[in-house]
Amino acid sequence: MFRYVLGRLPSAVVVLFLASLLIFSVMRLVPGDPALALAGPDATPESIEAIRHSLGLDQSIPAQYLSWIGDVLTLDLGRSFILGGQISDLVLAGLGNTAVLAGSALLLAVVLSLILSVAVVVWPKKWLTSVVNVLNTLSVALPNFVTGVLLVLVFAVLIPVLPSGGVPPGGYLARPDITLQYLVLPSLCLALPVTAALTRFLSEALRTEMAQQYVITAQAAGVTRWNLVTRSALRNALPTMLTVLGIQTGHLLGGAVLVEAIFAWPGIGQLIQQGIGRRDYPVVQVLLLLSVTIFVLIQLLTDIVHAYLDPRIRIGGR
Repeated sequence: MFRYVLGRLPSAVVVLFLASLLIFSVMRLVPGDPALALAGPDATPESIEAIRHSLGLDQSIPAQYLSWIGDVLTLDLGRSFILGGQISDLVLAGLGNTAVLAGSALLLAVVLSLILSVAVVVWPKKWLTSVVNVLNTLSVALPNFVTGVLLVLVFAVLIPVLPSGGVPPGGYLARPDITLQYLVLPSLCLALPVTAALTRFLSEALRTEMAQQYVITAQAAGVTRWNLVTRSALRNALPTMLTVLGIQTGHLLGGAVLVEAIFAWPGIGQLIQQGIGRRDYPVVQVLLLLSVTIFVLIQLLTDIVHAYLDPRIRIGGR
């Protein structure tokens, strides 16, 4: 297993390096001048040039990249051009809120997909399969911003039982019941597309397992369908679910940008939105690289768990 993990590390480092190059280059192609935005519309050319020099924007592009990536590698994320303050403080303030939202959405997606997948395989009724398929299609077809607006309209305006946005005023741990009320709508909005993808792949994997010879033999011996699914088929189908879960986690982090904007959730996504809108290059660069790093780590963790569950992967990875 240790050699397998070591073999996965070089590709992760290459991905992060290429991502840093791409993010830095794209940010330089975005229209707008941060020095001009910081100086204001009435600033003189001399003032704008002085600000550009103080920010290091008058250096060559390769010199700017090497300076930025060197600071990032030493965990010196620098200061925000426009938003103000240390970028590390801004990231830490938003990262906790995003982690709570993404974690609750991921947990909700896993629980719902397990329930739906096991249900359609244990009780293969046509009407039940049709209902699950319709829910999956709607969850994937409707974008996050449409689902979010609908949830707010129904559960915060027409039937005002849940808050329309924001975070718990007393913190997450002060009143768990209040925290749950604030988490329900944004978590559900973020979890629905992930739930649909997980349900589709897991139910198909379970059906494949249920067609195996050992299952047919067990059924002939009188073992119930429930016991076969929950005690044997589900374990064998988990590697497929883990692979999809790793990919969907990246989509979930991307969707958090829109969901945080809809529900006024002060996380990383909202910070990225503010940084892009105000041309704050250093903040956006760090946040995008952080998102890629989290995605790469999740993929690495998924591969490790996958290899743990399926020894053939470990043997093939040596």
